[in-house]
Amino acid sequence: MALRIAYGLILSVSMWRFLHYGWVDRFFVEPGFHFKYWGLGWVGVLPGPLLRALFWALIGLGLMVACGAWFRVSAALLLLGFSYVQVLDVATYLNHYYLAALLGLLLALSPAGKMGTLAALWRRLRGTAPLPAASIRAAWLHLLRFQVGVVYVYAGLAKLHADWLIDGQPLGIWLASRADFPLLGPLFRAGAAPIVFSWAGFLFDTTIVGWLAWRRTRPYAYAVLVAFHALTSVLFPIGMFPVIMTVAALVFFPPDWPRRLLFWRPRSSVQPVLQQPAPRPRARLLLALGLGYCALQALLPLRFALYGGNVRWHEQGMRFSWRVMVREKNGSVHFRVTSERTGRLYEISPARYLTPLQEREMSGQPDLIAQLARHIRDDFARRGLGPVQVHADAWASLNGRRARRLIDPDVDLASVDDGIAPARWILPAPAEPPPARRG
Repeated sequence: MALRIAYGLILSVSMWRFLHYGWVDRFFVEPGFHFKYWGLGWVGVLPGPLLRALFWALIGLGLMVACGAWFRVSAALLLLGFSYVQVLDVATYLNHYYLAALLGLLLALSPAGKMGTLAALWRRLRGTAPLPAASIRAAWLHLLRFQVGVVYVYAGLAKLHADWLIDGQPLGIWLASRADFPLLGPLFRAGAAPIVFSWAGFLFDTTIVGWLAWRRTRPYAYAVLVAFHALTSVLFPIGMFPVIMTVAALVFFPPDWPRRLLFWRPRSSVQPVLQQPAPRPRARLLLALGLGYCALQALLPLRFALYGGNVRWHEQGMRFSWRVMVREKNGSVHFRVTSERTGRLYEISPARYLTPLQEREMSGQPDLIAQLARHIRDDFARRGLGPVQVHADAWASLNGRRARRLIDPDVDLASVDDGIAPARWILPAPAEPPPARRG
């Protein structure tokens, strides 16, 4: 119940922010080109008025989910609408939007709308019916806990590399830019601060699930969690992620805690809150689906190992793997377009096709660079200037290192297929350590 209410409110606020700050137009309506996810190139962007209307509808659906109004329908529509918005442009991908979609899926399928609804509360106030017992199938509770736990564990494992634990990067870069922060600024300037904060973040992510799962340490662990996410939200521009994680971690508490808090009932007077479901003919199927979902969430973040190399450099397997704030990457890209008929050379700036946000996101992500190269090829063909070859002069800096070539400049990116196979045209990551270890 508590997660459902908080989730609906958070999604409503998030969609309102898109409208209030003009992000709907800036991210989706104004760009003339949108980066597409593999296999989803057919998804188009609605016209501006319809897209803005969709965001208003998502605000209303979020409030309906929070209230439990027509829960199954409102939750499903919220999930579909929110997911549609997220696949419109890869440049807007954020880990917490992906998490919000997964939580929305689980909530839509769960019995989260059976209690704590406005209708149930109204019946209780009128004295016509008691508030439903705080019962929830144990499987759903464990599934939600697993999903939240996956985020923390993989976020911690993503920090298990020398840049983070030995060199204190990229936190060294970020903390240096916060040296004027009130009270904590002098601490950030200390020489050991990047290493201390890096190890603190690593230990927090890798162990917090265990402390939350243990009843004796749960309240203290949650207090640390709130303080951790509050500090990161103040220091770094990471949007709604700290709020979502703070709320999502409430699933580690017994599901009857809202009732005991609201109605001041001692724990002994509350009915058992975890009731195992009675055997049903489809129980094995549901168990198989649940285990399949868990396996997918456990394996998907590990796909980077199939590509080898430094995932923070080549980016293959980076998305959907909970690699939260593990690299500071800046890049610059220009394209050289050569006509195969005349041999004429064109120098093309990405700004010709992209907004500043899209260009910033693309400059460090090789698959997006290749995607824009194919778009440039198609644009030249539409203008009767094709066929052409498109080469990229792409440079990137990882965690403060000096810029290195990211993509082989001799490869014709216009002929590179979109897919999930290893991209041999991405050059190896720099071997030297970041600035913290030089000298």
